[in-house]
Amino acid sequence: MKPEPTPSKTVPPAASTLLTGLPSGGLGGHISSALQAKDSTHASKMKKRIRLLLADDHPVVRKGIISCLAGQDHLQIVGEAADGREALKKARELAPDIILMDIDMPHMNGLAVTDLLRKEMPKVKVLILSMHSNTDYVLRIIQSGARGYVLKDAGTEELLRAIDAINQGEAFFSPEVARAALNQYVKGSGTVGAQVAQLTNREREVLVHIADGLSNKEIASQLGVGVRTVETHRERIMRKLNIHSVAGLTKFGISQGLVSLNS
Repeated sequence: MKPEPTPSKTVPPAASTLLTGLPSGGLGGHISSALQAKDSTHASKMKKRIRLLLADDHPVVRKGIISCLAGQDHLQIVGEAADGREALKKARELAPDIILMDIDMPHMNGLAVTDLLRKEMPKVKVLILSMHSNTDYVLRIIQSGARGYVLKDAGTEELLRAIDAINQGEAFFSPEVARAALNQYVKGSGTVGAQVAQLTNREREVLVHIADGLSNKEIASQLGVGVRTVETHRERIMRKLNIHSVAGLTKFGISQGLVSLNS
């Protein structure tokens, strides 16, 4: 009777064999690649932070918004503005991703600022924050170039959804605002703002200042141009709008939402 063969033992592969499936550089190269990928992912996440500018004439409101957004790692508040003129200045300086903009502000209201930024800095998105939900404002807000509109009494979650949606290129409107926009459009008010579209950005700025009661000299000082240049803009505005008095221009500016009664 032949003896049974002794079962062969499985010899574990050598360490060098185990490393043959790794990238060139062996284990060290594999670890290095993994660390680089992790650093790259971290850097990518840091780059994705949404840069916000807050524009509201009430410090308490600005502090409240900052408090609501605290702890949101993907958001970064890069500046604050207390009036429309400052909002326009800081938008030009800081180039934020999104501006959280109030409507009723001194010197230049939020819609006028949004209107100017739409052509001058189209990459800057505007989210309007206001208490107004009536039909007099809604379509004008849309036509100004704002990407969204959230009521100030909305919850933090709704505000965050709006910011994220707008950052991704979508529009966002509070339900009450969306209904008002639809109702106004159905009633045939879709042509509001067509005359404003005829004006250049500089002419809109001059119109806002005229409606605010500034003289040609004061407007020239605000804009850093000559008085004669302002006079030329005024003449062109009157000709384009077929309005030939300061009172008429003021009334037009208010009706189009470029200035507010309390500005």
